[in-house]
Amino acid sequence: MLEGFYPKGWDMVKIDACCDNPPESITEKQDFWNKDFTPISCEDVKEFDVKMGHEIANEIKKANERNENIAFILPVGPMGMYKWAVYFLKEWNVSCKNVWCFNMDEWADGEGNTITGEASFQSAMENAFYNPLGELTVPKEQRNFATKDNLPTYPEKINALKAEGAKLVLVYGIGRMCHIAFWEPTIGAEFEDDATWLAQNYRIGVQLHPLTIEQNAITSFKSRTTLVPCRANTIGPGLMFKADYAIGGADGALSRGMQWQGMSLWMTLRYGPDRHITSTFIPTLPGKLFFLKELAGPLVPEAN
Repeated sequence: MLEGFYPKGWDMVKIDACCDNPPESITEKQDFWNKDFTPISCEDVKEFDVKMGHEIANEIKKANERNENIAFILPVGPMGMYKWAVYFLKEWNVSCKNVWCFNMDEWADGEGNTITGEASFQSAMENAFYNPLGELTVPKEQRNFATKDNLPTYPEKINALKAEGAKLVLVYGIGRMCHIAFWEPTIGAEFEDDATWLAQNYRIGVQLHPLTIEQNAITSFKSRTTLVPCRANTIGPGLMFKADYAIGGADGALSRGMQWQGMSLWMTLRYGPDRHITSTFIPTLPGKLFFLKELAGPLVPEAN
């Protein structure tokens, strides 16, 4: 039943070797990492949320001090970071009038029509970040959501901001299938080489992998698979990996010592850049990847 279930380009022996490394070695720099890429271990989710939120707020603060614009590609997940980003920005009285935001994805149907209401990523962003900032918030005309009409405008808008000197910051989580945004690893097989794959800016109504759907059933829909959309609109590598700096998070721990993100984290940090595993390009960017210490493993079953 698993024939064709995993991406054709996945080397399972190599993936297993990535996961066999000792936990204490997870931050050891690899040859393919950017010299300014740093994974940072966090003891628990509280520390994780604070550090990610501080990193986002500090990038905005530094841009303000330079009197420069800054652009963010933003996810809906991890989410705890936004509470702390709001806290620090309000504590420092830092305005977001110089901030442009691009949500990286949104639930959609096959034609790219996005959902509305509380389950939408737009609603989540407004409730977690934009509204709590009050008078300091990002101007509405500088907020971008991944609708089928607006997503195709992202490349031109982002390129124009960068041409004017704005720093582009990618904020991300790593999916169970090692997707960033909803750029699934199965897309890699459609292209002859990494260069062509890396040039793709976005996709409308992309088909989601079953494990992506189940990941979201567990993490966002309280186990109700029937409520999870099977498609989404998403940015692609051509925008994600154009970032000047990246702030990432892996907090996929469950209860009773269980977790879902350890293998994805190790693949990201050890496999090496490969279009069949989207997140493997993350370490080629300067930035910080915050992760829960327990995700480092050891990734072996515990004795009963």
